[in-house]
Amino acid sequence: MDALIYTLLALTSIVGLAFIVERGLALRWDKVVPPAIEEALAACRTRADVEQLRLACAQKPSPLGRLLTLAADHLDWPKADNVDAIQSAARHEIVRLERGIVVMEIIVGIAPLLGLVGTIAGMMTVFGDLGQTGLNDAAKLAQGIALILRATLIGLLIAIPALIAWSYFSKKVEVLAVEMEALCDDFIRRQYRNDK
Repeated sequence: MDALIYTLLALTSIVGLAFIVERGLALRWDKVVPPAIEEALAACRTRADVEQLRLACAQKPSPLGRLLTLAADHLDWPKADNVDAIQSAARHEIVRLERGIVVMEIIVGIAPLLGLVGTIAGMMTVFGDLGQTGLNDAAKLAQGIALILRATLIGLLIAIPALIAWSYFSKKVEVLAVEMEALCDDFIRRQYRNDK
């Protein structure tokens, strides 16, 4: 039973670490909001400048680039329709950015519970041994208690970094979403400023 619990804890740890590294790489600021696209966006004042923005978006594939390309492709639409299309696409981009964060949330909940299962299994073993040998073998009792505490500690040591990563990445996605919204809004405002 102990081996199964430690195996599950090890798997939980590996999965959690893999998602932390993957999200850390995927949510880098320059991958989501590339500086080259921000520069092209700042230089895009009129509809004549839109081709340069499209080129920058094509060279640096990113969530922001996809949103701005969509907006540029629909500049012949009424402003409200273009904004609605961008908002729908933005929701999809946010879902992509949040991918994997839910796994960290699950690990935050499951790792301490696996540690608790290990604790209970260890206590059952210790009390089972105690029933057979009595209180005569203090070393065996101490060894059993150490095993109990080890399972709890491992569960917490897995959950704490996962909780930190989950909180950090959730906030980072929120900040990136606000930044992309502001940049897209600025682009739309500039492109439609002569429209009523």
